[in-house]
Amino acid sequence: MLHVGLTGNVAAGKSTVAALFARWGATLIDADAIVRDLQRPGTPVFDAIVARFGPGIVARSGVLDRAALRRLVLADPAARAALNAIVHPAVAARRADLLAKAQADGVRLVVDDIPLLFEVMDPSAFDAVVLVDAPADVRRRRLEALRGLSAAEAEQFLEMQMPSAEKRARSTYVIDNDGDLEHLEARARDVFDALQVRAGA
Repeated sequence: MLHVGLTGNVAAGKSTVAALFARWGATLIDADAIVRDLQRPGTPVFDAIVARFGPGIVARSGVLDRAALRRLVLADPAARAALNAIVHPAVAARRADLLAKAQADGVRLVVDDIPLLFEVMDPSAFDAVVLVDAPADVRRRRLEALRGLSAAEAEQFLEMQMPSAEKRARSTYVIDNDGDLEHLEARARDVFDALQVRAGA
């Protein structure tokens, strides 16, 4: 089984590439989906987050107010570290379960979609690492347009992450998303085909 880490700077297009890889036959482990599931009301992770940050991060509907939580962790590195200490171990345990199941099922190619792979993990844990990247100004505009962030919030998001140059140097494959969707799909397909060869698929 080939175990691939897929990552990308925020708003670079990683989720689009992950969806393409899944469509083409890879088994996808989606860290963001795992986080959303683990943070449902009534779960231990939800309860720990509310205990740490208070009821102000719970929306009237009873779910986490992600915007309020985001504002807290963007403004305070200690709060961000506290949130990561709650969430990351639970995500790692769920990922390990899914990876073990894929291996038991005889899956040939597993793509682990992890937004902060270089920031929170050892890339040598993967057989290959794929980075999706885009110019900083493009990512900034996407954050403002697609996620409704202010210019200052978008800049904070960009500054929170490891610089692109360092990530590129540590990646096995880099997919540049500096054009339209057709170009992104073509570049993603080239990398996917190379991964399939390595996986013996």
